[in-house]
Amino acid sequence: MYMICGFLFGCLIPYLARRINKLLPATTGYILLKIFIPTHYMPWQKLKENQKYMHLLMRYFMRSIGWGIFTAAMTFLFSQVLDAVFIKYYIAFLLILLLLVEVDKRAMLLPDILTLPLLILGFAYASQSGTWLALPEVGFISITENSVLGAVFGYVMPIVASMFIVWKHPEAFGGGDIKLLCAIGAWVGFEIISYILLLACIIFGFSCLISRKRVGPFGPAIVYATLVAVLFFFGI
Repeated sequence: MYMICGFLFGCLIPYLARRINKLLPATTGYILLKIFIPTHYMPWQKLKENQKYMHLLMRYFMRSIGWGIFTAAMTFLFSQVLDAVFIKYYIAFLLILLLLVEVDKRAMLLPDILTLPLLILGFAYASQSGTWLALPEVGFISITENSVLGAVFGYVMPIVASMFIVWKHPEAFGGGDIKLLCAIGAWVGFEIISYILLLACIIFGFSCLISRKRVGPFGPAIVYATLVAVLFFFGI
């Protein structure tokens, strides 16, 4: 069931990302209202005559299928290794993260319409779990307290890190990256968020070496690092 939902949502990721980027910087309510309502409509017969459009449509279709397969696979992994009681929270967490990857790749922007709900869901998950963690550094701590600390750490760490490199790379961390790390911190806690930031920097460095570019969206690296960390730490 979760794999099917993941596949269907994954197929919609390129479309949703395109619509969100096109509607920004509109308000959240307007985006939600207009996201499935096309602003322009052309007859299908006329579109078929445009070879360039049909070629782009085929590429768009294959990209959608690729996202669907990847999302279904990640949904399956999440459902196998994470707590079944709160699996719906985790699936929502996963789907929003993957949508953010496509949005950031297209526009180099992480909109509040996705990062803020991710933060709220993280706090909601923590408040409903109501369990305690035994951490060597601080002793026993509740999931809710760990979530709040994780959000604070996720917000503060990139700001502190950017202070050391701002003289050379003034746009090392954008506001969207910081908000995303804050939201992820609310999910994973203050211990794991530091590993995620470090791993994201490594992933971003490798991607820059491969693409031979010095700049690019940092959001996808954060998301991929989060997926690895969640499957590793929470799976264990």
